[in-house]
Amino acid sequence: QVQLVESGGGLVEDGGSLKLSCAASGLSFSNYRMGWFRQAPGKEREFVARISASSSITYYADSVKGRFTISRDNAKNTVYLQMNDLKPEDTAVYSCAAGSLSRPPSTNPTAWTYWGQGTQVTVSS
Repeated sequence: QVQLVESGGGLVEDGGSLKLSCAASGLSFSNYRMGWFRQAPGKEREFVARISASSSITYYADSVKGRFTISRDNAKNTVYLQMNDLKPEDTAVYSCAAGSLSRPPSTNPTAWTYWGQGTQVTVSS
């Protein structure tokens, strides 16, 4: 049974930082591309960042480029999202996802195989 469990969310002030973690189990972690998505109230889920299986390639949404950093530790089966200079518009539920390498990289949520339950990030102004 595949499980992705996010942690590290919370309430932070405008300009603050948070680091999210996503611990994976039940899958061969190093054989999956990993990603972060977010969903704000009343909005569709949107792509935030993704990282290749070997960490050699990362890709970010324009809205977070230069502020967020995705990384992974294959020895710990964990992917991270360091978020700096947070803004109120970053408020959302953040979810990690695992994507099969048999599919091309995608920012479309439907292209990802496994999902975590999400962790709330709230940025106050």
